[in-house]
Amino acid sequence: MFERLKAMLIKEFIQVFRDPRMRMVLFVLPALQTVIFGYAVNMDVKNIPTAIMDRDNSIESRDLAAILTSSGHFKLVKRISGEGEISTLLDRGDVRVVLDIEHGFSEKLKLGGAIPLQALLDGSDSNTAGVIMGYLSRLTVAYNTRLQLEYAALHQGGALQPGQVQLVTRAWFNDNLESPPFYVPAVITNILFVITMLLSSLAIVREKEIGTIEQVIVTPIRKSEFILGKTLPFVLIGYIDVALISIVGTLVFHVPVRGSLWLLFLATTLFLMSSLGIGLLISTISQTQQQAMMTAFFIIFPAMLLSGFAFPIENMPLPVQWLTLLNPLRYYMVVIRGIFLKGVGMAALWQQLVGLTIIGMAVLGFAVARFRKTLE
Repeated sequence: MFERLKAMLIKEFIQVFRDPRMRMVLFVLPALQTVIFGYAVNMDVKNIPTAIMDRDNSIESRDLAAILTSSGHFKLVKRISGEGEISTLLDRGDVRVVLDIEHGFSEKLKLGGAIPLQALLDGSDSNTAGVIMGYLSRLTVAYNTRLQLEYAALHQGGALQPGQVQLVTRAWFNDNLESPPFYVPAVITNILFVITMLLSSLAIVREKEIGTIEQVIVTPIRKSEFILGKTLPFVLIGYIDVALISIVGTLVFHVPVRGSLWLLFLATTLFLMSSLGIGLLISTISQTQQQAMMTAFFIIFPAMLLSGFAFPIENMPLPVQWLTLLNPLRYYMVVIRGIFLKGVGMAALWQQLVGLTIIGMAVLGFAVARFRKTLE
């Protein structure tokens, strides 16, 4: 029994390690992913894209803005002058928070009393929005304390007291800052990616393993017809999964679908080009189904973590942020959350759709070319 078991173990180890690509999948990729995730996976909320609309433009208002941006949590990306820009910036996701300092801010501080300071938050990510509200509250308290000390130094023994800045926050898109509206659309993205890529990654390699790929070569079927026959069932499965999870999310978790269903259908089609293309590429370079599945899982895990599913991309190091530009999940995640939560249209999402188109055409085209080479 021991000898048979020993022979079986030796055979399995030889079969696994005989392929240099499998050795890379088993040892090199895990080490590389550990390095990337160690830097990229960060739950801290920092460098929050921020816009400021300073209607007062006084020394006090500029001082307040300086305290905000020098805290290390907020990154000023734009100063706006009109209310119309607020909606555009929040819809596109260019900023996470807009600070609105009203006209007469400095005069009201000198007169005393409560001075409202409005902060408009992108509430689609409830966790991040809650953290931002906490940061703003602490900074407001720090600003009030600073005013008290300054006025005490200038008016020693006097009764004059400065006004108190009172923070008034409003969360757009997700008023109650609930988690399901943020995570359910992301679940759709991840499930769609996993199912379609795994199925397509096994499509051609299965033919190799059972020995029917030679029959395909000698048949008059064209390459495009063969690939369509392999991928179209997965496309239909993808559409069904999107519809099913959307219905469950709406009925069970009360996640709204505020945007266009036709735009969702278009974005899903473009995303499936990428996921199926990656799967087909894996299938053409793999020799066994085991190898294909291992390679697919090593792509799925980093693609999810680097998509903005749970960790804000702006928190990641700059090289990792550049790497996410090659990730189709990043673009589809923005599109599906924009359609579900914000109800935005093509004007706000066209950049993501262009990114999905470029990646999908490139990956699918390379997979088709690679399939032709393997037939030869």
